[in-house]
Amino acid sequence: MKPTPATTPPLTFYTADTPNGLKVSLYLHEANLAHTQINVDLSAGEQKQPAFLERNPNGKIPVVVDHERDLTIFESGAILTYLAMRTGVLQPMSQTQAIAVNQWLHFQIGGIGPMLGQLWWFLHGSKTANTEAIARYRKESLRLIDVVDTRLARSAYLATDDYSIADIAAFAWLRTHDELNLDLTPFPHVRRWLAQIDARPAVQAAIVANRGEMVQPEA
Repeated sequence: MKPTPATTPPLTFYTADTPNGLKVSLYLHEANLAHTQINVDLSAGEQKQPAFLERNPNGKIPVVVDHERDLTIFESGAILTYLAMRTGVLQPMSQTQAIAVNQWLHFQIGGIGPMLGQLWWFLHGSKTANTEAIARYRKESLRLIDVVDTRLARSAYLATDDYSIADIAAFAWLRTHDELNLDLTPFPHVRRWLAQIDARPAVQAAIVANRGEMVQPEA
């Protein structure tokens, strides 16, 4: 039987087990937003099929469909911004703070994501060894982590003293440091920040959910 509008969650979330997918999962769980999650099989190329390309012509996850407003949003940063504006959750009230969040969000989108993404590719995706590329992207990744550490030495969170979508975006990538062989020993403030965010119940639930797993209820 087709579900009635009253029983259909207002949001549909297309994702996969990647940092960019996790960003949106983190927000959905932090804001406790009802949604339907659709796991996209990237290895099978589902993101390149015509039905998915109608939602995102760039053929990438994540995508969120807001059925109540008849909107489809792609690009993880745009989705985070939209959801924060839609709900007011993790959205600073002052213009100054909102600008700070926006600039650190773009810092992740334009710096952390691309550099760590390229490092992952040359470490785990490429079929040929390229030590020069690995050295370049590791050096730049560590430089960006140092920027974050310097900022966190004087701020509880990345943009302001309050947890925000800027932290969500950066956390989703920087938590992969072990997989990328990035040594965080010289960055105590980043390590503190990662542990603090990782301890949040919504974060743990989002990590499990974005893997396509079900959260088991407590006994």
